[in-house]
Amino acid sequence: MTIQINYKNKALYNVSSNLVLFVDEKFNINGLKKHISNSEFLYISDLLKTNNFKKDLLFFEINSKKTIFLVSIKKNLKPSDAESLGAKFHGYLNYEKKKDYFINSDTINSKIENFLGYFLHGLKLKSYEFNIYKSKKKKNSVSINVIGSKNKISSQSQLKFNALEEGVYLTRDLVSEPGNVLHPDEYAKRINSLKKYGLKINIYDEKKLKKLGMNALLGVGQGSIRGSYLVTIEWNGVKNNSKPLAFVGKGVCFDTGGISLKPAKFMEDMTYDMAGSAVVVGLMKNLALRKAKINVVGVVGLVENMPGGNAQRPGDIVKSYSGKTIEILNTDAEGRLVLADALTFTEKKFKPELIVDLATLTGAIIVSLGSEYAGLFSNNEKLSKQLLEAGEKVDEKLWRMPLHKNFDKLIDSKNADMQNINYVGGAGSTTAAQFLQRFILNKTPWAHLDIAGMAFSKYGGALNSGGATGYGVRLLNKLIEDDYE
Repeated sequence: MTIQINYKNKALYNVSSNLVLFVDEKFNINGLKKHISNSEFLYISDLLKTNNFKKDLLFFEINSKKTIFLVSIKKNLKPSDAESLGAKFHGYLNYEKKKDYFINSDTINSKIENFLGYFLHGLKLKSYEFNIYKSKKKKNSVSINVIGSKNKISSQSQLKFNALEEGVYLTRDLVSEPGNVLHPDEYAKRINSLKKYGLKINIYDEKKLKKLGMNALLGVGQGSIRGSYLVTIEWNGVKNNSKPLAFVGKGVCFDTGGISLKPAKFMEDMTYDMAGSAVVVGLMKNLALRKAKINVVGVVGLVENMPGGNAQRPGDIVKSYSGKTIEILNTDAEGRLVLADALTFTEKKFKPELIVDLATLTGAIIVSLGSEYAGLFSNNEKLSKQLLEAGEKVDEKLWRMPLHKNFDKLIDSKNADMQNINYVGGAGSTTAAQFLQRFILNKTPWAHLDIAGMAFSKYGGALNSGGATGYGVRLLNKLIEDDYE
């Protein structure tokens, strides 16, 4: 469905159009007398006497053509709450019968700068649909017309909101694509097309990866007829030699588990196993569109984990890019192998100020945190605090999980430097993160975000209607905006 935002002169407002007005938490409408007719005011006043005010949004059907919406702005509202209000309003839009809505910005009374921008941002994020493979598409479109002279959104703020929406949409699109369409070969091409936004893209194919010694990453993809790639995406927003921020994403375009085959039930969801990489790609597009004043590099490892005559076997030993050897006890613990090479490469080549990696890495994190928090593992207190605060601000929450040297014995191998799973059992997410930490060689501030429970949602969330959520793009953008830009 399409949401078209228009900024109009109040003189163009049609008295029979649907109207959105803002009130306080007690639904006091005395300040609305100049914005609606006397009969409408009396009608709504009478109905409000029977309301218990537990809702954030009320609507009143004045006649067959006109509905008046009252949106309650509570005290101490946060920007994320304003976004949630916009998303709730989306649920009241009648795409079949009512195509035009007028938001009167003069009725907004909020301490939040850019309240209207956040409200519309939430509305647009909630409106996202992935329907490109539907043969019969509903041509739903709605015009949201902003009227009034107060609370205008500056052109710079509009640019930032639009860039962020484009980044989230791209992430959701990529995660939603089926595995037969978005395999590693196609994915690398799509990333390469982002050059038009001013991003510098380098694609390392199998030949280059073999030369570099990225055998951990290559081992995951060797059972597939598709290629395996490492792609770097650079945004140079400041002309100096400052160290870039680095974001690394797991891009397993489809994960069968390999020889350690997954159960058939829900395997179709494994198209989502590249969500970490999609967050990095969406973030980089957002930074380029809004011309962020920062140097950032995104690195994604793209593979397909398939069983086959050339597939990696349990018991294989590979030498990673770092020089450390890994015994493969389970081929379904493949994401950490991709990230191992990507992390060391990122640290060595770009010498970044910090590294944040994202991955749908473990089912254990869903057991721990469900679909409310992503797991945060880090070697750095400052970076952890910044990420936690950014997550709270945009309602993409993180919960810090432990790392400790005592967990290392669970992934030590008798036959190699380490093994890729903990066969003793327990602490699945922590031992996976402990594994990754071994590939940060120079004590670079690093954080690992396990987003397995957050990357997609069967039932939808505050700002999404189910499916791919785009979780992580807004979180990392806020981290950059508040702490590094």
